[in-house]
Amino acid sequence: MSEQARRPLPHDFHPPVPAFTVVSDDVTVGAPLGDDQVYAAGNVSPHLRWEGFPAGTKSFAVTCYDPDAPTGSGFWHWVLFDIPASVTELPAGAGSGDFPGLPAGAVHARNDYGSRDFGGAAPPPGDGPHRYVFTVYAVDQEKLDADADASPAFVGFNLRFHTLGRAQLIAEYEVPADS
Repeated sequence: MSEQARRPLPHDFHPPVPAFTVVSDDVTVGAPLGDDQVYAAGNVSPHLRWEGFPAGTKSFAVTCYDPDAPTGSGFWHWVLFDIPASVTELPAGAGSGDFPGLPAGAVHARNDYGSRDFGGAAPPPGDGPHRYVFTVYAVDQEKLDADADASPAFVGFNLRFHTLGRAQLIAEYEVPADS
């Protein structure tokens, strides 16, 4: 097991909550991300669809996090919240470009690139495989106590206290040293 494979996931520090299901037409668990989800190639947020979330869910949040980034604090690629409870699917691109299919009322906080959208994978060449953790949170309130200027850490703090359930997909991506 590599050093990177042992790094904790963001949810490892939160109280346990029920799991539900998230699937994607663009991301396959354990497989490499496609070019569309790479920063320098497509930089398109993936399709996500979820079901089986807890009763009482009033909204959803979606994040993408790289725990293997060489920062000491990981790297947040996507932070989206206040997705209405009636929405159970985001089409590819809803979090990027012109935001086609982004639900009304959903809020993008800034990612670690400094932008308010999905920022694709971009690990340093030769740093080995990085995990990209796409998480859908079922939230117990319609509006999270955060806004578009919030940091990913602040959104995560609020999610820690308002998450009813969680679903995740983990894919990988790496750039060889000779790239």
